[in-house]
Amino acid sequence: MTRRLPTSAHTIGPFFPQTFFRPGDNDLTRVTPEAAPTARGERIVLRGTVTREGGVPCVNAIMEAWQADAAGRFAHPADPEAALADPDFLGWGRAWTDAAGAYEFRTVLPGGFTEAAGPRAPHVDLVVMASGLMRMLGTALFFPDFAAANAADPVLALVPPARRAGLVARPDGELEGMRTFRFDLRLRGAPAEETPFFEE
Repeated sequence: MTRRLPTSAHTIGPFFPQTFFRPGDNDLTRVTPEAAPTARGERIVLRGTVTREGGVPCVNAIMEAWQADAAGRFAHPADPEAALADPDFLGWGRAWTDAAGAYEFRTVLPGGFTEAAGPRAPHVDLVVMASGLMRMLGTALFFPDFAAANAADPVLALVPPARRAGLVARPDGELEGMRTFRFDLRLRGAPAEETPFFEE
């Protein structure tokens, strides 16, 4: 029997230039870039930065977001109410960070729903892929509008109380008539500043 020796781990990749992404990839409100945005729910903007320890920007990081529609439904066979899901809402998008580590998504304020673990507060799931990471990082952002639902959310409850505020987006004005929320991610740093991430 041939003995196999372990090899060193590699960082995830490859990563692509911004020209690889199509206009509208970061817009969850449309099923295609040419389609009209959904008329259901409140359209919002999510934006922020992705930084490393010391506040160094993560350039050309890939961000993926997915969420329920405004009524808390998914157009997916696993959702028993999939037939009622918003047909004009894509629910998934991809963005990238620029030279300042900034990203932006356009979406709708999601609805809450119930799963096996219990009632889930409205939230957006995020995955970050960046040069130097050994695996994808997954987290979730919650909204300040739903304090009671956030307090009962079983996933947010897994985070130590002192760090839960790091998963709640902050109001950040308006853009083109849409409420804007800011959610900055710190990939590494002191516990008080590092974004909580979840095992996949």
